[in-house]
Amino acid sequence: MNALDLLLWVVAPYVALTVFVLGHVWRYRYDKFGWTTRSSQLYESRLLRIGSPMFHFGILVVILGHVGGLVIPKSWTEAVGVTESMYHVVAVVLGTIAGVCTLAGLAILIYRRRTVGPVFTATTRNDKLMYAVLALVIVLGLAATVAANVLGGGYDYRVTVSPWFRSVFALQPRAELMAGAPPLFQLHAFSALVLFAIWPFTRLVHMLTAPIGYLTRPYIVYRSREPVTRTPGWTPTTRR
Repeated sequence: MNALDLLLWVVAPYVALTVFVLGHVWRYRYDKFGWTTRSSQLYESRLLRIGSPMFHFGILVVILGHVGGLVIPKSWTEAVGVTESMYHVVAVVLGTIAGVCTLAGLAILIYRRRTVGPVFTATTRNDKLMYAVLALVIVLGLAATVAANVLGGGYDYRVTVSPWFRSVFALQPRAELMAGAPPLFQLHAFSALVLFAIWPFTRLVHMLTAPIGYLTRPYIVYRSREPVTRTPGWTPTTRR
């Protein structure tokens, strides 16, 4: 294991996690009003109704799959009767479908931002960076899954990537595990670290909040104005 492996799989994860945590604290303290998705639904809704559900449902399955694959040890699933072949089939099928759905939804959202004038005008440089990194993470993850487990002979990331992931949080990082992983898995993991590092400074912060206040907020009362009637022939005058 060389210095580059230590930098990529020991130093970088802790830097990303530190920025992720402290960045959210800073953002919440000094930019509460900016803690929002900056919704652009008023500008365009047709493409949004298609792309947003595809992306959000797809990314939800992807996140759940990552939590199950990275956090839960392989020995635990085998202890309850889930064999490696069973896990492999379910993970590859659901992972590929969810990845394609997520990527397609993100592509529609990016196309919408690029082609709809008001939405493009409301898109900041920060948004462009976030979309680029997010797309890179998804593409690399999908490519790693397809290349290793669909086109290739299969790769069990739960004996390398997963133990490395858990070792980081156990404060006993095992960089040699990631150093031996295929390049696509390494690129996917490092791009994810970059995404976590920029996360607190983008609109992605809304994923860490829940609208609990809506449950106790009083009703908003809307009142319509009385229709204005005008006398035929009457013309308003301006006082000079």
